Amino acid sequence: MIQSIDYAAIAPPLILALVAGLVLLLDAFLPRTPRTRSLLGLVTLAGVLAALAAVVAQAVRGTALRTFCVPADLGGVGRASCSFVVDDLTLVFGGVVLAAAIVVVLLSWAQLAEGGIPTGEWYFLLLCTLTGAVTLPASRDLIMLVVALELVSLPVFALTALKRYDARASEAAIKLFLVSVISTAVMLFGVSLLYGLTGSVYLDRIAARLGGTPPVADVLAQTLAGGPAGVPSGVLTVAIVLVLAGFAFKVAAVPFHFWAGDVYQGAPVPVAALLSVISKAAGFAGLIVVLTIALAGQARLWAPIVAVLAALTMTVGNLLALRQRHAVRLLAWSSVAQSGYILAPLGVAGKSAAAASIAYLAIYAAMNVGAFAVVMLVSRTKARNELDDYRGLAFHNPAAALALAFFLICLAGLPPGLAGLFAKIVVFREIVQGGGAWLAVVMAVNTVIALYYYIAWTARLFAPVPAAGPSAARTPSRPVAIAVAVALVVSVAFSIAPQLVLSAAG
Repeated sequence: MIQSIDYAAIAPPLILALVAGLVLLLDAFLPRTPRTRSLLGLVTLAGVLAALAAVVAQAVRGTALRTFCVPADLGGVGRASCSFVVDDLTLVFGGVVLAAAIVVVLLSWAQLAEGGIPTGEWYFLLLCTLTGAVTLPASRDLIMLVVALELVSLPVFALTALKRYDARASEAAIKLFLVSVISTAVMLFGVSLLYGLTGSVYLDRIAARLGGTPPVADVLAQTLAGGPAGVPSGVLTVAIVLVLAGFAFKVAAVPFHFWAGDVYQGAPVPVAALLSVISKAAGFAGLIVVLTIALAGQARLWAPIVAVLAALTMTVGNLLALRQRHAVRLLAWSSVAQSGYILAPLGVAGKSAAAASIAYLAIYAAMNVGAFAVVMLVSRTKARNELDDYRGLAFHNPAAALALAFFLICLAGLPPGLAGLFAKIVVFREIVQGGGAWLAVVMAVNTVIALYYYIAWTARLFAPVPAAGPSAARTPSRPVAIAVAVALVVSVAFSIAPQLVLSAAG
């Protein structure tokens, strides 16, 4: 059998992969000078922009693209099944990932200008991660899904460790590596059970084979008698739990969140931003694809588990964030709490649950990557990067202070940061309509808890400067300033016209 390839469908990941190879070649043959570092940064940024343009072109086309397909007669299903599908979900996730990647590349530019990190390897690994992140939401079979997820994960701990002779970075890389290995093993076990139960790796054929699910109260009885169409529901339950656990590691959901604080703090700031937005988006993309396509008929099994995970994740994340005095660690635990908000709509398995989660994720990405950009700007003059280092920032860098204040207010969901408010309203409405009243109450309480540390950090920006005065500041890095501006423009646009993302996600 020869499979045809639709290059229009795979254009975004193909562009990123080709640019990754080009960067590695240029780094091998060009002299290692500051000019070469800038050239590699320009090539990487151009590749990301070209991939984003390809995603926009696919969206303008308006029709779903499919490739790597097998005919219907090879699986007993009345239609062809494809491994790579470009639909609305793929386009939204691709746009979010590549837009955030622009900011991460700009932050990387500033990070690499300080020296001590091999430029070619850094950009190559970053582009490999982006290739996996763009491929993952389009994956429609278990093999491509796992490979794409690992392509996102494996380069990240290498990026973390590229900062040589830094004990904290090495420790963070080891922790991230161990988490990645464990999560992959757990997920592969669940994936193998799904394949064993259904005899197919294609998500649509898995859904057709599994069919409906008996009520939860009947699961124990069905374990012996066999589930729908002869599928043992006890084994199916184990498979679903293992797959959920694997993805929970990737998105730092409780109780698989323990690595987040140390890894975010030990990694270079661009890598922390990548973990917080791009890696998290990829994890949620895979989770949503599996739940809404392959396991759509088993919502009674996985929805209660996801709801509990969401409640625990937002609560533990916010409580841990309350105790933090380091800027990156606070954003790390805040990111864990935000994962809980993104999971919440999936916990009620409503008709628009996936759309609500995607909309929240897109708005969150703009706000959070912007906050990391300002943190990197401040870290150039404040090595400790603690919250007290931001005291009086408005008096010697008002633009950075106002931008960070806006991002924090957005994350808190307060005016004038209407983007965050709209995102929380969308999620809250979906939970209530889906019958998750208790989860809505948990979310409301956690939103109030989060107000404290967001407002406390914002207040420091405008507090009086200590008597000693701020330390002498270096000239702000132009790439970092551009990154802050890009994130700010997108966040303001979402605040003024939230329908830009709400309509796309819906």
